[in-house]
Amino acid sequence: MSKTTVAEGYRNNRVGPILRAGPITDGVIEAAEEDNPGKEIRVDDKIAYVRIDTDGEMILRRETLERALGRPFKMSELEVNLGSFAGRIETTDDYVRFYYEKTL
Repeated sequence: MSKTTVAEGYRNNRVGPILRAGPITDGVIEAAEEDNPGKEIRVDDKIAYVRIDTDGEMILRRETLERALGRPFKMSELEVNLGSFAGRIETTDDYVRFYYEKTL
């Protein structure tokens, strides 16, 4: 690994869920795009899992997920499908917030 690559790693501030591939994945992607306007949402589909991330902060709202999935949704359902995540996480009954602020 070069010094440039290591230095760039310290600037990585990407956050978001890493979901097991399943029926809610497309709804989470749609909600991520809707709930985080103006942000570039990156989706990396690895077949068995999908990494969804953006820079700094990502919010997923329950009502947006319900609209995207076309059915009632409990935030605990997201947690069951969450294989991992990048950043820190804050959960409530109405939203999940992934965030990370690096300081050197």
